[in-house]
Amino acid sequence: MEASASLTQSAHQRMEAAVRDLRSLLDRRASTVESVRENHSHGESYHPAALPDIVCFPHSTEEVSEILKISAKHQVPVIPFGAGTSMEAQVNAIHGGITIDMREMNKILNISPQDLQATVEAGASRLQLNKALANTGFTFFIDPGADATIGGMTSTRASGTTAVRYGTMRENVMSLTVVLADGRVIKTGTRARKSAAGYDLTRLFVGAEGTLGVITEVTLRLHPLPDSVAVASCTFNTIRDAVETAIETIQLGVAVARIELMDEAQIDACNRYSKTHYPVAPILFFEFHGDSARSVNEQAETVQRLAEDHKARGFQWFTTPEERETLWKMRHDAYFATIAIRKGGKLFTTDICVPISRLADCIVESKKDATGASFPTTMVGHVGDGNFHMAFVLDPENPAEHAEALVLEEKIILRALAMGGTCSGEHGIGSGRLKYLPIEHGAGLDVMRAIKQALDPDNRMNPGKMVEPRPLFGKTSDSA
Repeated sequence: MEASASLTQSAHQRMEAAVRDLRSLLDRRASTVESVRENHSHGESYHPAALPDIVCFPHSTEEVSEILKISAKHQVPVIPFGAGTSMEAQVNAIHGGITIDMREMNKILNISPQDLQATVEAGASRLQLNKALANTGFTFFIDPGADATIGGMTSTRASGTTAVRYGTMRENVMSLTVVLADGRVIKTGTRARKSAAGYDLTRLFVGAEGTLGVITEVTLRLHPLPDSVAVASCTFNTIRDAVETAIETIQLGVAVARIELMDEAQIDACNRYSKTHYPVAPILFFEFHGDSARSVNEQAETVQRLAEDHKARGFQWFTTPEERETLWKMRHDAYFATIAIRKGGKLFTTDICVPISRLADCIVESKKDATGASFPTTMVGHVGDGNFHMAFVLDPENPAEHAEALVLEEKIILRALAMGGTCSGEHGIGSGRLKYLPIEHGAGLDVMRAIKQALDPDNRMNPGKMVEPRPLFGKTSDSA
């Protein structure tokens, strides 16, 4: 007991010393105010909040480097923070420490339409970037729904509704500026469109969830705005008919920009929340991009014929920009619509992705698993990618419901893994899905641990997330 008390006291003393150094560096931009710490203790997930000891608001890569040096000096954890929209507790300070809020590093540093590139600070948001791109003829298509920061999207390898055509953050990040655990600053990649020079460090940090370093700048690939856009929807008698239509659309090579699926429960929730009037049945939403109205119409007519082969009905076109905006706003508000099903409810969501050939079976069986659950369930999917989300609306005061959701989630995930899929298509691992990595990656997990150990030997970078080296944080010698 005495040794344990001594360890705790020493850790407390180290944190106090770190706070003094951070205040000396940042003055009022280093806050220990409880309300500020509470705001940075959680994302949007069901995971328990965990307060950092101090929240820092740097203005430059150099300041981030100094913060990391202070962390190394006093051996305290660091947790990067963007907009707080993460779904798997990536920003929760489960070991306390220093949260680095990047949102005051939000400059658009360079826009190069000639190169189809933009460089931004990590705290710039997705909508902020696209506003800066207005009148250039280019845009950044990756759209996870929330107005997340570019750094946060990079760290979680985010995607969203347009990934079926434009890819995920993995395909759209060209290079990074990263501050390592010891304060060193590195640049990964170049602005060239391809390179065969050395290890691909850029993609090592894309999706690392702040466990290997802090991203401070991101160079992104831009895409031309399409000359012609069409949006359509259609309903189906069964979820299998809807999914098989989506699968055949992809297998035929139709260059759709979005294929989104909602089940009848999700449509009902969205109708109530967004005041829309869609039939309460499984529904697909499509968006087509092309260089002419003719090419877009050809894509849409092909998909309409496929849908009709699967007994689709009510094929509806949305022709004006206002109609399209209303539709996609409804889709992006599905998260809030689901929560609104149950007053005071908390969302617990899966993030399954499987090979497209197994998608129909996986969704149908997963919905069967959820039949009879003691809480409301809905399903949405980026089905062009083989990605779907089962959402459970839980009573946060009912531990039995949480336990039931964990059992249901595990059943769904293990089926997806058996089908050659993944436990997380776009939300990431955080602390919530750590236990599935050994099943998904096998011996590859030891390689990940070796990378973590090499870049963060003290396990200070967002400890408890993604990959834990051995020994775990807090079990090392306290002599420092």
